[in-house]
Amino acid sequence: MREIASKQQLRLAFMRWAVVTVPFILLLGFTSARSVPTGSANRWYAALVKPAETPPDWAFPVAWIVIYVLIGLALAMVIHARGSTMRGAAVALFAAQMATNLVWTPLFFGAHQIFWSLITLGAMFALTFATMIAFGRIRTGAGLLMVPYLGWIVFAGYLTYMIGELNPGAETLVPSSTSTQIIR
Repeated sequence: MREIASKQQLRLAFMRWAVVTVPFILLLGFTSARSVPTGSANRWYAALVKPAETPPDWAFPVAWIVIYVLIGLALAMVIHARGSTMRGAAVALFAAQMATNLVWTPLFFGAHQIFWSLITLGAMFALTFATMIAFGRIRTGAGLLMVPYLGWIVFAGYLTYMIGELNPGAETLVPSSTSTQIIR
């Protein structure tokens, strides 16, 4: 005998997933952000000429917290969609875009690689767009929750590109934290 779950049971099942996915995504993002100094705490970044549209330092963690909560909820919606045959592929796309997301901060702030950071953002955009489409086919709301993230990736791409344009040779501006050279 098959029973259909009530709306309350479905809501609780979704909440169980969200209680896992949202903190997990936040933890991943926090770990990546803490792997190297970022913002004005990064000597290299502080020395760069930045475009006028660069938000203040406090805006970045606020934006990322909101984005990570939204994409964590989107992931919970998709994982919760047990009847979908596309769920596995959508979660794999999500994992791929999340991996590129986690690589960007150490690549930009730690390795000072503006060009490769732009390439990573391009890959992140493509993977996130594909994830949004896949999520949207499973749950429309999950796809829509990915839209602010796509917008932020475009904005990050613009800022990264402009930093590259305003700071030719920026990779050598300040030695990385792994360098043994001392500049006097």
